[in-house]
Amino acid sequence: MTTAMGAALRRIQLGNALSAFGNGFTVPFLFIYVSQVRDLGASTAGAVLAIFAVAALAVLPFTGRAIDRRGPLPVAIAASVTAAVGSMGLGLADSEPLVIAAAGLLGAGIAVIQPTLATMIVWCSTTATRSRAFAMQFFLNNLGLGVGGLLGGLIVDTDQPSSFVTLFSIEAVMFLVLGAAVATVRLPRVPRVDDAVPTDDRANGGLRALLGDRAMVQLCALGFVMFFACYGQFESGLSAFAVEVTRISPATLGVALAANTAVIVLAQFVVLKLVERRRRSRVIAAVGLIWTVAWVAAGASGLVHGSQAIATAAIISTYALFGLGEAMLSPTVAPLVADLAPSSRVGQYNSAFALVKQLALAVGPAVGGLMAGAGMYVAYIAMLIGCSLGITVLALRMGRRLTPAQDSPFRAPAPVPTPRAEREPVTASV
Repeated sequence: MTTAMGAALRRIQLGNALSAFGNGFTVPFLFIYVSQVRDLGASTAGAVLAIFAVAALAVLPFTGRAIDRRGPLPVAIAASVTAAVGSMGLGLADSEPLVIAAAGLLGAGIAVIQPTLATMIVWCSTTATRSRAFAMQFFLNNLGLGVGGLLGGLIVDTDQPSSFVTLFSIEAVMFLVLGAAVATVRLPRVPRVDDAVPTDDRANGGLRALLGDRAMVQLCALGFVMFFACYGQFESGLSAFAVEVTRISPATLGVALAANTAVIVLAQFVVLKLVERRRRSRVIAAVGLIWTVAWVAAGASGLVHGSQAIATAAIISTYALFGLGEAMLSPTVAPLVADLAPSSRVGQYNSAFALVKQLALAVGPAVGGLMAGAGMYVAYIAMLIGCSLGITVLALRMGRRLTPAQDSPFRAPAPVPTPRAEREPVTASV
């Protein structure tokens, strides 16, 4: 990696960390803010949370083509400004229509930021450095969210709406800082995904060509199951199970969530050294087994009678095991999406995978919430154990379709270098 590209990547990562820091100020308190502080009720607060998913699903189908045609920089800047306007709007809105409109802008902006930053990281990295770059992004995201949430908890006061205006103002400023950071980045005109990607006519196609890429379709199906079985359950079925069946307190649930973040932050780079030279499909398969153990531990916590300490430890272990799996996936899945993409379709591949993630995050809480509400906890745990085992099976099947360079770049034969014209840097132009 050149010095210039290293500097560009550092700016992208800094902007990403600061935006996550700002996001952490508001995410834990959004439901309380809408329902209690603005006195709009729980139904409106639920609608606001749903709007985030709806907005993401509305904009992501068009995001990839915009990134590939205009470049990721102008799209990232526009998304950052949109998210900042939405965040500030939420802080000032005092009626249901305004709150929902602001949430739509914020959700759309955040949804677009994700694939643009992923594409920029691809453009500023090589096959050999990409896993570490995405691991760093995931680490900084979690660190920023955690620190932001901690500081936000010190500022927030449900009796003082002005304290929430402060939180949303900080978030808006951080999005603008992200936009300013990426505006100064200089990228190569061609993404560095050669030597690990197919070179056939898929590079000239659109959605039809992407759907014709069997490996990418299998990765998207695998991604849906992963996000459904993990992230999609944190705030719905799993938390309900922990409180209703395991009988832990909400405060202890907060400790479990903190354990998840702590494992990610503390273990990320240790895990990276262990997995970056191994086959990606097998790393993902191992995550499926780890999450199977996590769901078995969660189920066992509801069967322990007479020892609340053991039951509580089992639930905390569940969240910690999820964090370990997430740390293994961060240097594995996103680089694989990039290495599957033809060089002219990196934005579309990243956006397609982000769309799959949003679908899972919309369906997962709905299914988990409905099953928890109906008291179907045995069926719920059994379903998610099956999903986790399915991750292992799907990952191994996908591995058969991957080339050696896609599945394990460090172990693949070195490509024969070919002459190439010097890349010209590109800056943002809106």
